[in-house]
Amino acid sequence: MKIKTMIRKIMFVAMAATIFMFTTETLQAQERRQVMLDKVVAVVGGSAILHSEILEYAEALTAQRRQMGYTSDRDIINESLEALMEQKLLYNQALIDSIEVNNGEIVTRIENYVQSLIAEEGGIAQLEAKEHMPIYTYREMLRQRYEEQAYAQAMKQSIVGKVVVVPGEVERFYNSVDKDSLPVIGEQYVYAHITKFPTSLKEAQQRTKERLLDMRERVITGKTKFSVLARMYSLDGSAMYGGEMEPMPSSYYVRPFAEALEKLKPGQISEIVETEFGFHIIELIEKKGDVYRCRHILLRPTFTRDELMEPANQLDSIANLIRRDSISFESAALQFSDDATSKHNGGIVSNSDILARMGVYDGARMTATRFLKEDFSAQGGKSLDDYAALMRLKVGEISNSFQTTDLMGNQMSKIVKLVEIIPAHVASLSDDYIRLEEMALQQKQEKIYRTWLDDKIKSMYVYIDPAYRSDEFENKNWIK
Repeated sequence: MKIKTMIRKIMFVAMAATIFMFTTETLQAQERRQVMLDKVVAVVGGSAILHSEILEYAEALTAQRRQMGYTSDRDIINESLEALMEQKLLYNQALIDSIEVNNGEIVTRIENYVQSLIAEEGGIAQLEAKEHMPIYTYREMLRQRYEEQAYAQAMKQSIVGKVVVVPGEVERFYNSVDKDSLPVIGEQYVYAHITKFPTSLKEAQQRTKERLLDMRERVITGKTKFSVLARMYSLDGSAMYGGEMEPMPSSYYVRPFAEALEKLKPGQISEIVETEFGFHIIELIEKKGDVYRCRHILLRPTFTRDELMEPANQLDSIANLIRRDSISFESAALQFSDDATSKHNGGIVSNSDILARMGVYDGARMTATRFLKEDFSAQGGKSLDDYAALMRLKVGEISNSFQTTDLMGNQMSKIVKLVEIIPAHVASLSDDYIRLEEMALQQKQEKIYRTWLDDKIKSMYVYIDPAYRSDEFENKNWIK
């Protein structure tokens, strides 16, 4: 299989696991809609697949492909049915394996979606009329769908999440690819930076601690519920769930947080806990064995405008000194930068901060210094602020100071230098090892997952209505 086709296949397998909505473009689908509107088409494990469910999936898949300019030769109904059967299988196996998901997140997603629909339609009554069902029935239908998707995704992640590749596998992957099919690596940027936090950090930290102490007192005295304060003030993603985190062993938390959690009894609230993410207070809800269920409030230091402008002005002065050749960028980084991961390397930005946060300590990956445009995003790990500054520079130029945040959300000022622009090129093992490693890993994960899926299809109950059985299924094991 050519590499582009393989990547496209992997992408749509992953994408299909989260798609749901409506329509089809094929005449065959239109005929089936008229004849059997809500017939049970297939059963996988204990889960049925309705004809209307396939139509909804087919429309979403079609819409996605239109946006991406992608078409498929496969019948959209057969393709959607197979994707849904795979999702049902993953869901059923997740229940068997006791895979856990964040139910609070599911509830929040549903409520956000429902509220957006209510606003769009002009009210609850209008939405009920459009969907031909009471609002509580519609919420329950969505809950079942979202929950099934979450379990399926968690199950698949449990299968492929621990898969790794070693250098020899990357080289074999590269050598196995038709050279005409090697991917083109987009334009990449190498850059350096000097960062400065406000010098009033200690004062800001003290203000943050005082705010948390006040919140703790309000909860202990019964004036306010912990969950209410978490929703109002916490900077963690768990804020929307009242600060509640997914139940897990203490070893899954960063050490200071875990140590504080282990000292609590259900209902107790911790003293202030400082971690790399900021300052917390923690409430233990319950403990079952080594699994802790808790909620927390996370705050980070905040600064006045004058406090933020001080390091910005200092960096602008440093930038002017560098432009006048009074000091080199490398020397300035070593002398002034607050970024310990780059200051000893001339300020050159690498992946080390991102991977260290993920607990990955791979030498080759941590020292990677080439970044694609898409790496400058929340998912890619590099700040869009950095990209905006770099786009105004020519190679060798230095930006003015700008405000941004680090990976933990801490405010700081920064200047950047555009060191090199690497033009788009066909991937090579010597220059693009990290990108090829990612592709080799994707291929290995897909192979392991497909082997697992083959075995589960054979062992799990599967029924498909004879009218829907097709030799177009990618996995021939569905037909028993």
